[in-house]
Amino acid sequence: MKKTTFMKSPVAAAVSVVLTAGLMTPLYAQEVENNQAEQEQVQEENVEVLQVRGIRGSLARSTDFKRNSDGVVDAISAEEIGKFPDTNLAESLQRITGVSVSRVNGEGSQITVRGFGPEFNLVTLNGRQMPGTGYTRSYNLENLSSVGVRSLEVYKTARAATPSGGLGATVNIVTRRPLASPGQNFTIMGKGIHDTSVETGDDVTPEVAAIYSNTFADDRVGVAFTVSQSRRDFRLQQANVQGWQANVGLPTDLDPSKVIDPRPIDEEGNRVGNHFFPKDMNYGFADLATERTNGQFTLQFAPVDDLIITTDYTTSRALTGREAFGWGIWNEFGGNINAYELDENGTAVYADIAGNDASFTAEKGTTEVKAKSIGLNITYDVSDSLRLWFDAHDSSNATDDGADPGSGMFGQVILGSDQLRSKIYDFRQGDIPQMLVNWNNGTSVLAPSEIDSNFSQFFRREGESNVKQYQLKGDWYNYNTFDAPLVKITAGLSRTDQDLSGYTAWSGLRGGPGFNPSFTQIFPDGMFTYNSTGDFLDQFAGGGSNLMTNYYYTFDYDEAVARQTAYLTEELMGSDAYMPAPFFDGIDSNNSLREVTDAIFIQSDWEFMLGDYLAELNVGLRYEQTDVTSNVAQRVERQVNWVSASEWIMQYEPTDQVNFLTLTGEHDVLLPMLDLKVEFTDELIGRFSTGKTIARAPLGALAGGRSLSGSPKPGSRSGSTGNPNLLPFESTNIDLALEYYYAPGSYASIGYFRKDVDNFIQNTINEITVEGLRDIFEGPRYQQAVASLEGRGEQATSTAIFEEMLALGFGNGEGVIEPNADDPLIVWQVSQPSNTDAKSVDGFEVAVQHLFGESGFGLGVNATVVDGDVKFDVDSLSQQAPLSGLSDSANLQAFYEDHGWSVKLTYAWRDSYLIGVGQAQGSADNPPQFAKAYGQWDMSINYDVTDKFTVFLEGINLTNETEEGYGRYEEQFLFARQYGPRYVFGARYSF
Repeated sequence: MKKTTFMKSPVAAAVSVVLTAGLMTPLYAQEVENNQAEQEQVQEENVEVLQVRGIRGSLARSTDFKRNSDGVVDAISAEEIGKFPDTNLAESLQRITGVSVSRVNGEGSQITVRGFGPEFNLVTLNGRQMPGTGYTRSYNLENLSSVGVRSLEVYKTARAATPSGGLGATVNIVTRRPLASPGQNFTIMGKGIHDTSVETGDDVTPEVAAIYSNTFADDRVGVAFTVSQSRRDFRLQQANVQGWQANVGLPTDLDPSKVIDPRPIDEEGNRVGNHFFPKDMNYGFADLATERTNGQFTLQFAPVDDLIITTDYTTSRALTGREAFGWGIWNEFGGNINAYELDENGTAVYADIAGNDASFTAEKGTTEVKAKSIGLNITYDVSDSLRLWFDAHDSSNATDDGADPGSGMFGQVILGSDQLRSKIYDFRQGDIPQMLVNWNNGTSVLAPSEIDSNFSQFFRREGESNVKQYQLKGDWYNYNTFDAPLVKITAGLSRTDQDLSGYTAWSGLRGGPGFNPSFTQIFPDGMFTYNSTGDFLDQFAGGGSNLMTNYYYTFDYDEAVARQTAYLTEELMGSDAYMPAPFFDGIDSNNSLREVTDAIFIQSDWEFMLGDYLAELNVGLRYEQTDVTSNVAQRVERQVNWVSASEWIMQYEPTDQVNFLTLTGEHDVLLPMLDLKVEFTDELIGRFSTGKTIARAPLGALAGGRSLSGSPKPGSRSGSTGNPNLLPFESTNIDLALEYYYAPGSYASIGYFRKDVDNFIQNTINEITVEGLRDIFEGPRYQQAVASLEGRGEQATSTAIFEEMLALGFGNGEGVIEPNADDPLIVWQVSQPSNTDAKSVDGFEVAVQHLFGESGFGLGVNATVVDGDVKFDVDSLSQQAPLSGLSDSANLQAFYEDHGWSVKLTYAWRDSYLIGVGQAQGSADNPPQFAKAYGQWDMSINYDVTDKFTVFLEGINLTNETEEGYGRYEEQFLFARQYGPRYVFGARYSF
């Protein structure tokens, strides 16, 4: 067990008492008050203080915080300065009962609490509302270093004094303050990170960090800073289907031997139920390099005993460079299907499809995420019974996927060929679907000389979220003023001014597209490297060399761009000239949203005897008024061109005709809360909480204006329009908990919760037509081409129809088919969000934490089971308003800590859950995306060489677990991802 002994001077103790009593934000003020008497005793007696460090110390502090808090609260405390329990904050939070994480690039990123996803949870930094990452409300925790973090606090029940927005929970990140730890503290740390998946990066990448704090002028001035920088190189391997199409046209003239369909048949001979086909099938890998830099500076000044002034600045920058390669097939439907097999749910598990193309893809780009926050906090004890607290901050969080220093954009180059007879999709066995292309060359391998230019596209997407927040609070203590059980009244007001903006610039499909005309001569054979799939996706049955297509080509992205830029000029291609420029035709979308929320609140704390039991009551009320202003750039759509067999592109009027549409909305909410805590014995505590919490509507739903698909292929003629008058989700909550603290650091608890959520948001799809936007598909010329092909006994695939229409003279001089006045208007499926009825979620939480005496061993286990009427009905094609993220979860932590050793083994499990509604190439019914259950083992080993010097080894994802996702049914494969374990070794030294 790690121990540190020090002596507090009277001045240091006095500053510490004032700081903890006044500086702390409302979120954790209660903890301070509970410890105030003890701290004053320390000041008076000048006693020696023994601080327990390490895992046991962390668990003991978290347990005390949970026990002493009002409402249902959990916390995680740093084991020592610079040592947080896990590799990032999200992965630490998943140790808390009811918290599970979603992963990005194999790391915990965003949290779900009691089944409510990232957009339903509020993240605060020292009590300040933090902006979402980019143009979102969700905060990505992986980009914030844990080095300077003292603790994480998760508030699961309502609090009147807390900023609103945490319907699921409010997570408060508490950083270190120099006056809280008088004297000099200096810790440095170095790590080496080895990711077993790495192929093109460094085998070992560094992470360095330093934490420094000191106090001066008799501990009235304090300064602290933390800095950290880390790098990680790794490879992601994946298989994907972009989306599933429902009820596509099936050929009626196929030989019965080529169809297997077990669905029942009605009295009229028609199949009963829906059927579904995949839009594509592709494989690929991405080599990624991440670099994260974090810094925080804090300055504190206590000019007199009753006044503390704190200023702080926090900044972070995360860069992710990505070079990716992929290969796969693109499918159309209807007359293209040669044979198929469906399962009993109507899902295609096998399909032989003619036409279209197969391709090899290269991607390259760098994404930057920059966040910063500057704040001022003033705490003034006016008297023994009155404390004033003021806090202001200006914080921002911005993303930019055009951070590549050379190109300033994210690019995708697609090469391949449409010279094929058919393509096979097969998911009748194994963990991942198989695909095979039967080329016109008589083999299943495309020769390098046959690789052609399809198209490229280039993007620049930026988003930023800013929060300016001002909070004023007063605490009045009833020190014998009234003969009543009233302990304290807290009242205050705040203004939160949040603005969010984002834009997308898209080049369109440059360089053809669609192999028409053909330009195989652009690329020499030597530009392509043939690769085997030997160890690709080898954690999946059917992966590796067992893949039906067990080869792929890679090529140099920059060379491919340079060759096409030089050859596919405007002189040759006209308006389809190859230009690697995302701003080729201006900005495609530009949205901004501003929310101004004014709030006023009052909260009271009471303490009294309830029969023979000591009871604490916390009652409060918060009122908020929010004004919303939406500005959306409206581009004027002109027509939809058919530019190749598989590509349909929206054409717009010149960018100088872009109009900004401004819409406004407003709403107000009244948020009551009540917490009752009863101490049945010294060890047994019961809790009852009720109150109302909110989460504001998603940004995309609030943004007004109409947006139609820029690539409106048949079956994907979709669009959306926003609604700035959407009301926030409102949840009426009930919590019951029983907690048994039977030994220091040990406890068992069980809790029940229920959330009745009103104003769920549902998208309603309406069919509309837009004057001037006419449809070549199924128009007179299209029908003429079909009749001509069938008259010659040829299959009317989309490729054949497109080529026939060109042969009939229906294309322009650039080989593009434009709409005619006699073509019908396109029917668009446009969705608009609106508030709908209430839905309920309830569940149980159980947790046990046990320290085995002085043996050094400890164990923690928790589980959450949730249910509700918020699930997605997979058998219905109607629009739905489910709750994403709802799932059961469980965590285990076992450790040994003694004789300088600290060994910890952890396991985190999350059941399958709904990721969200809508698939990239799914049909207009907005099909779902589900994630399969996932469990991960991690381990860490620390050894104290001396009291100041520690070496450590960590293993993450020890058993090489993989991630999988699916659509309506598990047979509707969406993705499989493989990363590999990673190991971290390093040392920490404290001066």
